[in-house]
Amino acid sequence: MNDVYTPIVVLLAIAAAFVAVSVVTSVLVGPRRYNRAKYESYECGIQPTPHAVGGGRVPMKYYITAMLFIVFDIEIVFLYPWAVSFDQLGTFALVEMVLFVLTVFIAYVYVLRRGGLEWD
Repeated sequence: MNDVYTPIVVLLAIAAAFVAVSVVTSVLVGPRRYNRAKYESYECGIQPTPHAVGGGRVPMKYYITAMLFIVFDIEIVFLYPWAVSFDQLGTFALVEMVLFVLTVFIAYVYVLRRGGLEWD
């Protein structure tokens, strides 16, 4: 039973060693120049503005973009295994996937018409 887990443990040890060596190397070799711009928050090309202590107001478009990403990411998660086993599935699976993609497409058109993808 232990022989089964040996390759997994070896792979995890190699991965951990790689991470440790990479982090230590970047600390030792990397530049140590202080730059104020490095430590400011990055807001998608928008100049950062000072916020209140608890944070500030964030435009809803950030949240809409995040939700769209999640929706299309979940679509791919469902679409990929279906595409891999397409030959083994029947007509029912094809109809179900067409309905699923159609539902996601309707949501995409709704967001597109509401201006969710337009950045002013």
